[in-house]
Amino acid sequence: MWLLLAFLSAMLLGFYDVFKKQSLKGNAVLPVLFLNTLFSSLIFLPFIFISAFVPQILDGTIFNVPVAGWEVHKYIIVKSFIVLSSWVFGYFGMKHLPLTIVGPINATRPVMVLVGAMLIFGERLNLYQWVGVLLAVCSFFMLSRSGKKEGIDFKHDKWIYFIVIAAIMGAISGLYDKYLMTRFNPMLVQSWYNVYQMFIMCPVLMLLWWPHRKFTTPFHWSWTIVLISIFLSAADFAYFYALSFGGSMISIVSMVRRSSVMVSFICGALFFREKNLKSKAIDLILVLIGMIFLYLGTK
Repeated sequence: MWLLLAFLSAMLLGFYDVFKKQSLKGNAVLPVLFLNTLFSSLIFLPFIFISAFVPQILDGTIFNVPVAGWEVHKYIIVKSFIVLSSWVFGYFGMKHLPLTIVGPINATRPVMVLVGAMLIFGERLNLYQWVGVLLAVCSFFMLSRSGKKEGIDFKHDKWIYFIVIAAIMGAISGLYDKYLMTRFNPMLVQSWYNVYQMFIMCPVLMLLWWPHRKFTTPFHWSWTIVLISIFLSAADFAYFYALSFGGSMISIVSMVRRSSVMVSFICGALFFREKNLKSKAIDLILVLIGMIFLYLGTK
């Protein structure tokens, strides 16, 4: 069941990337990010209030948000800062890079999670897993060649570093999720970390964007901004619920989630008319083969 939820999360995450790319096209990044946190919070606030004031309605369901004190919320606030850091770098990077470049770089996150699990949780790589890691790393360097054909220098393009930092922060978030899901209710974590992100983004928006809004890329409204929040919330719900199952493995769930690159790659080709698809497809195939080896190594 948890593996099926991971695949569902991956599909939803792929569409989330597509709507994010469309929303950021010629648009100011920080307002889009703030609205994402706002709409995500609005999705979960009803569940928080109903669970707190009319608990009998959601009690015993997967949508119930347990009431918790500071000893729990302090961990969720840390989660909010980690995820928001990843999003800030990821949003800026995605705005300036082709989706067919961003997707495969993000697909290397499972490798980081697996290595992190090895270092932090004492997991050890077997032969299949090492092959998967090496294939993913190899695909990253091959992708840099594809990027150069579009004038993107992986060594000197700061937006590439933004995406890499976002991927690293995302991997840290994944490892932290494994820690959280063994201790706290999934709905509690997802609901409140979205709310905390909205409050964190308020001063960021007012201090960093609002005073300079007339001198930077202007903000324009798009309904795809709402779709970002809807698809992300649904993808994260399936993801957290998958991790709450006994026996679920963060290394496999993280790997499966990155198969969302298939959706974003296809949409990048069909709707954004991105270039050099043939060479990028080879890089993508290497990433997916690497994931298969990771899966075989964790069976």
